[in-house]
Amino acid sequence: MDAEKRKRYEKIAAEVVRLAGGKSNILGVAHCATRLRLVLEDNDRADTGAIEQVDLVKGVFVAGDQLQIIFGAGLVNDVCQVLADSIHMDSMSLGDLKTKANKRMNPLQRAVKALSDVFIEIMPGILAAALLTGLSSVLGNLEFVENNDTLYAISTLINIASGAIFGFLPLCVAYSTVKRFGGRPIMGLVMGCIMLSGSLTDAYAAAQGTAEVTTLHIFGLPVELVGFQGGIIVALLIGIVTAKLDVFFEKKVPEVIRLLVSPLLTTLVSSFLLFLIIGPVGRGLASGITAGLVWMTQNLGALGFAVFSGVQQLIVITGLHHVFGAIETQLLVDTGRNFLNPLMSVAMIAQGGAVLGYLAKHIKNARAKELCIPSFVSILFGITEPALFGVNLRYRYPLIAGCLGGAIGGVLVYVTNLAALGFGTTVVPGIALADPAGNGYVNYIIVHVAALAAGFIFTLLLGMAFEKKQAVPAQASGAAPAKAPAQPAAIEETAAEQETAGKAEAADEEIGAYVKGQFTGIEKVKDPTFAQKILGEGAAIVPEENKIYAPVDAVVEMVTDTKHAVTLRTKGGSGILLHVGIDTVQLGGKYFTLHVKEGQAVKKGDCIMEADFKGIASEGYDTTACLIFAELEDGLQVNLEAEKAVAVGDRIAVIGK
Repeated sequence: MDAEKRKRYEKIAAEVVRLAGGKSNILGVAHCATRLRLVLEDNDRADTGAIEQVDLVKGVFVAGDQLQIIFGAGLVNDVCQVLADSIHMDSMSLGDLKTKANKRMNPLQRAVKALSDVFIEIMPGILAAALLTGLSSVLGNLEFVENNDTLYAISTLINIASGAIFGFLPLCVAYSTVKRFGGRPIMGLVMGCIMLSGSLTDAYAAAQGTAEVTTLHIFGLPVELVGFQGGIIVALLIGIVTAKLDVFFEKKVPEVIRLLVSPLLTTLVSSFLLFLIIGPVGRGLASGITAGLVWMTQNLGALGFAVFSGVQQLIVITGLHHVFGAIETQLLVDTGRNFLNPLMSVAMIAQGGAVLGYLAKHIKNARAKELCIPSFVSILFGITEPALFGVNLRYRYPLIAGCLGGAIGGVLVYVTNLAALGFGTTVVPGIALADPAGNGYVNYIIVHVAALAAGFIFTLLLGMAFEKKQAVPAQASGAAPAKAPAQPAAIEETAAEQETAGKAEAADEEIGAYVKGQFTGIEKVKDPTFAQKILGEGAAIVPEENKIYAPVDAVVEMVTDTKHAVTLRTKGGSGILLHVGIDTVQLGGKYFTLHVKEGQAVKKGDCIMEADFKGIASEGYDTTACLIFAELEDGLQVNLEAEKAVAVGDRIAVIGK
């Protein structure tokens, strides 16, 4: 690095440090292929808008409790080193930086993040179950479906499929939890099977008193043989315990007997803890909370209704909301009216309003649409798990906003004296159960629209404060960058380089497919930085094989320590970034094997990297391989081919005039 460039980078580093809240606010520094990543003591002290105006900065956002500043490939290495030197702090590995970020969180934040990580893993299954349940509910209420053998059979199979997924949800949660906390996922499946064993009395039947429960005694302690259907919190707790035990026994048991003894001990100890401690504690806590909520609705008037509908969806997170069915049944027997049903219904639709509010704030974000739209549709049929675990809990403030909206809906339920004449159906189909007395149907619509609107509005209001810590501000809302991206100083042309570029000017450069798969535009990639072309025009291929090839004759300028990204300089002088997978920097090089080094010349079609895409996908990462035209010579542009299936070497783009 020459003196002039270093001086420029030192000025950039000084501005970044000042605008990030000063040296005392910076806890850690690292970089990936394109972004400088900072862990800050207090994210609110960082002026992200001003940082976006700093020389050579292409974008700024906060994600994963890191301040991420986009500089681009190559340049970010130098800026990171200069910044680290200026504050007398060593540049960290990304793994160490992530550890530092986790330590900065308070216990509640760490718990919420862990919970979010667990459910994101199994979200496709929850979404499938929710939408199948909604479809089953619609078909089940149509008379012509009942009268047609084929349609009735289809409806029945859909009902079985949706019920099975939710019925075995604790198994899925145990699996994902064990994986999240470092254990072998198969041990989570084992514990999930034990929780839902057919030898145990069904939990729902036991709660309603329709099934006999067998009680054993171990060292004088009673152990009830009741299953854990709906026991999400219990599944989370036993998943954590199982993961820790699995890691412990894998380290302590001698290798010669480890394969046999380690899983045996993990399963045995976890099972005893499940039935003796974790299960009873989880059930007791949930029963106490549930009883308290019902007491409030019966004794505290409008306040009780507001509290119940405000926090009812928090009970859904525990999976123990099913016990309300027994209470609703008793209400119908005693009074003929069920006031809990509309309270639960407005609590659900308020969370739907929060989902729509989050979507409105991120309408240009493809990932937000992918999560929010199906989640909201499932809420319309009374299934909130996809919205809770996929959106609201994950981003925190929508969950709070949904609870506030639910509380407002609860007050309106009290004021309108709304009740149901049955139970088990809510939101849109639930109107069929509304007591028609006192304009019941009209009131049902009014309270639901009000709760939906309240959840939506509260999300927008809370988002103004919370999104400083949680989301991409300008980029995620679709706003244009505050300034045109500057070209990195590291690639500023000297007179000699300009001459070289002039000589290469006449020939267009054909870019070939770098992996076999489905070719598409970069705007469809599930990463805002790439999709919004902050780093430049690009292309993407969903890979069908494990080798990545050079797309053009070039020289390797940079390879990342984490092996997932390589930058190339073409003969025509253009800079290309090959970035394999989305956020795969977090893998720290796992599943990647590089076959090139910096300064090496490669020919089009040379293998430059191998990636175990099956392994990458198993860790929950998108495997899309992206190619970014980060630095084009003056006057050149990229012309992309149409979307298509490609083989290695097929033309996907041309760099030319």
